[in-house]
Amino acid sequence: MAWLCLLTVIAISCVSRGETEHGPSGPDLDSLARHLLESAKEPEFFDWLKRVRRRIHEYPELAFEEHETGRLIMSELDSLGIDYSWPIAKTGIVASVGSGVEPWFGLRADMDALPIQEMVEWEHKSKYLGKMHACGHDVHVTMLLGAAKLLQRKRHDLKGTVKLVFQPGEESYAGAYHMIQAGAVDNVRAIFALHVIVDLPTGTIGSRPGPILAGSARFRVEIQGKTGHAAQLHTTRDPVLAASFSILALQQLVSQEMNPLYPNVVSIGFIQAGQAANIIPETVTFGGTFRSMTNEGLSYLQQRIKQVIEAQATVHRCTATIDFFEEKLRPYPATINDESLYEHVKKVGESVVGKSNMLVIPMNMGAEDFSFFANKMPAAFFMIGANNETRKPIYGVHSPHLVIDEDVLPIGAAFHAAVAISYLDNHGVTKAQS
Repeated sequence: MAWLCLLTVIAISCVSRGETEHGPSGPDLDSLARHLLESAKEPEFFDWLKRVRRRIHEYPELAFEEHETGRLIMSELDSLGIDYSWPIAKTGIVASVGSGVEPWFGLRADMDALPIQEMVEWEHKSKYLGKMHACGHDVHVTMLLGAAKLLQRKRHDLKGTVKLVFQPGEESYAGAYHMIQAGAVDNVRAIFALHVIVDLPTGTIGSRPGPILAGSARFRVEIQGKTGHAAQLHTTRDPVLAASFSILALQQLVSQEMNPLYPNVVSIGFIQAGQAANIIPETVTFGGTFRSMTNEGLSYLQQRIKQVIEAQATVHRCTATIDFFEEKLRPYPATINDESLYEHVKKVGESVVGKSNMLVIPMNMGAEDFSFFANKMPAAFFMIGANNETRKPIYGVHSPHLVIDEDVLPIGAAFHAAVAISYLDNHGVTKAQS
């Protein structure tokens, strides 16, 4: 997941409610959640979850290279007797549990690792040099496989079909977009995903209705000037000057042009020019990211970034080329939780971990490609705590020192399954009705 910021959390004051649009509550839901969680915590089940997670962790694979991971997933699905389709979007897998008829409800896990060298010394350290599951996607896959096992045990009672979406390429490469283009979630009515977060202790779950993560895009700029000696500036066209004014002007976009009630940010991450102190370089290259909590804001920023840079280049007698990586590193939309589905998932979470352990978290300017699903259908994205508070210091995601508490595995598996079952209980058609 492409975000690193720590999250400040505020406990939700929860109010008991009865039946809602998105499924049962009260004793029936509590009983379901308790049964699923107890099943996932059984020693044999929990040991299996840990074996699966550790195997995936040992063999991390980058975006659209998740071949070994995919083989492991398919082997586990085969052993459970669950049908699946593969390959989808190169390395993706979609499995089905239930009646095979509508409604279809989706559960998604991302599979890819990061190009990071693991620095944690333990028995199951990454065996691939320079690659690590530093964002918890190994845990995501394992929790979804755990949910698959729980759901398969109840397959004859499901009032519809659960689609298990194992997605490649979340880290920068928009795997969710490519899964959608390949038809992986056609006719899926709604979708849910979990992401581990070590800023929260194990046994807690957090999210918020509406916007939760920003839309994000990258850009790279090359400004072309005319090289020459620093003693004869009048014979040059200085791209350093043009780049400098461009970068300063970009900082005014958010403060002067964007609605302050909606978060937006433009960040410059690198700049490269010449190496000689007495020579004006021919070109300057710089780049960064821009982010917005609205898709409209993201589109506006892209338009204005291009206009500002081209205008500054012209003023300084240079030319500018801007690349927004719209195909190679496709921009991510904002992640927006459907408010009704959010309420359903929150209610399920209260039954799984208790009302006091359901938290509301602030919006975060990081990005996540689950947003592509959220722009297609009702979606809910929740964070699940995975930090053993006895372990210090705490390292966040995308850190080579990341350690995840495996006690999160049965909680996440049960939570996934409970969300799907209770959704179908409300939206599905019973055998008597059919």
